[in-house]
Amino acid sequence: MARTQLRVLVETPDTADDPRDREVGLDFPREWIEFVDPADADQVIRADLTWLLSRWTCVFAKACHGIIRGRSADGCCSHGAFFTDAQDEKRVRQAVKRLTPATWQHYRRGFNQYTEMDTVDGKSPARRTATRPDGPCVFLNDPDFPGGAGCALHAQALRDGVHPLEYKPDVCWQLPIRRDQEWVKRPDGTKVLLTVLSEFDRRAWGAGGDDPG
Repeated sequence: MARTQLRVLVETPDTADDPRDREVGLDFPREWIEFVDPADADQVIRADLTWLLSRWTCVFAKACHGIIRGRSADGCCSHGAFFTDAQDEKRVRQAVKRLTPATWQHYRRGFNQYTEMDTVDGKSPARRTATRPDGPCVFLNDPDFPGGAGCALHAQALRDGVHPLEYKPDVCWQLPIRRDQEWVKRPDGTKVLLTVLSEFDRRAWGAGGDDPG
């Protein structure tokens, strides 16, 4: 049987070597799954399968453009990290005790020295890791720091043989996963906590967040 070879020509833009030119729009169709939390009947989880099953991976210090133009070395650490609750603060306190001036470039002694009050919604006070004057999170070591570049807490965890997220604030593992929660009233009058897990896309950083880096 004779075989016929079919060649398909695909046009690519002149700038196809730039990965950003292969990005799709933020609102492209996605697949979602929704289910009741097996451990809590009052919680319904709605998850973006397209995002969670994608091949996305963090490219910090390799190809990341950061979240502020001209400060790619910051990665997503430009604004510090908000704590989720008292337990989150306690865990980070314990981890910080393991840092020294040799491993933490911007070493500070005392919880109130490496954290500060801010607000997430413009109204309610919230505590986060402090930032340097006109700089990123105080835990971010510079690329040329002899003790190691990047997050001091992350590096300490690796030295101690534990997962980095055991030492870092909760929000550091949530990014780039976005978690939104709200109580929803059903037609029968009952309420459930709807938890939506999706991509923390550029728009989530606020005004200008979707500008190319």
